[in-house]
Amino acid sequence: MKRLRHAVALLVPAVLALGATLSLLVLAVARRVVTPMGRPADTRILAVDTGAQTIELQRTVDTELPGRYGLFTTGTYGYVKLGAVLSADATSVRRKLLTKIETGARVDAGAGFSGYYYASPNELHLPWESVLIGSPAGPCPAWFFPGASSTWVIQVHGRGATRVECLRAVPVLHAAGLPNLVVSYRNDGEAPRSRAGAYALGAAEWRDVDSAIAYALRHGAERVILMGWSMGGAVALQAAVSSGHRDRIAGLILESPVVDWRTVLRFQARLARVRAPLPELAMRALQQRLTARMSGADDAISFDRLDMVARATELSAPILILHSVDDGFVPIDSSRALRDARPDLVTMPEFSGARHTKIWNYDQDGWTAAITDWVTARGFSASA
Repeated sequence: MKRLRHAVALLVPAVLALGATLSLLVLAVARRVVTPMGRPADTRILAVDTGAQTIELQRTVDTELPGRYGLFTTGTYGYVKLGAVLSADATSVRRKLLTKIETGARVDAGAGFSGYYYASPNELHLPWESVLIGSPAGPCPAWFFPGASSTWVIQVHGRGATRVECLRAVPVLHAAGLPNLVVSYRNDGEAPRSRAGAYALGAAEWRDVDSAIAYALRHGAERVILMGWSMGGAVALQAAVSSGHRDRIAGLILESPVVDWRTVLRFQARLARVRAPLPELAMRALQQRLTARMSGADDAISFDRLDMVARATELSAPILILHSVDDGFVPIDSSRALRDARPDLVTMPEFSGARHTKIWNYDQDGWTAAITDWVTARGFSASA
């Protein structure tokens, strides 16, 4: 009996320590989900030829993609534009520079490959103005591109991104006569910060988009189309089912969208080699107010409410989904599931090879045609 008591005395602290360690790991994983991150350095600059105006990058599944892209850098230049792939081997890719790099410029090795391409609204050579949209979070900066139609497009960027992500879509929508309101939302680095400064994965951000809808309606819009990129798709979908102006939402365009966060987070956990049961426990922690706040969130997040496949019957506006089969970050499965659940609403031309939010970069003609055809077929134009 004495030996048993001694064994128990040794075991209990060990079990408690194991439980405490697991709890800390769970909260750490949950914190990563809701914490806004800076753009990662996901490739390296190996060489720059200022005579030929070419750049050699570490080869990755993104840097080898054909098309036009951007590259976040440090040194003399903060951002440069990239053109066609000129050559490649097992470890490197040589691309044409579309931004001139001068001889003697300092370009650091660490860089972030980007689909943004455009760096500011001035580069579109279209009329635009900066506006502020009052939201429950505070004044949110937005860019407004005027057009002749009474149907406005409100564009919503994704996680870890800013408004410039959306600029690629402005020209095709402008060509259809559609005014564009390109918005920011809480905790994105441009709009006001919430108490905790954390993402709510669409559960709170949709209120800022709802304020943008109200702004558009006050300034001449009769109806709106919501266009969401990646997490912006989740935000747009939440607005579509929750907004007090939902009867004025005429349609949604979703680019590489998050339709169900559970599917996305499980996929990303596998990529990051986060082992079970940590992903499930982290999502469970984010659904309880106490542990959500311990994880850095402002409040509990309901993954049931964010599951738009399960809530597909609540949708009423036509939807265009643009998603690459090999997205690599937000799997296409939930987009297909939403299409299958609501074939009466969802149009989904399939793309491949383009990766995440880079369909415009990879296949600009196909991407533009998909949007133009959908907008035209539904009468969303200057004459509508």
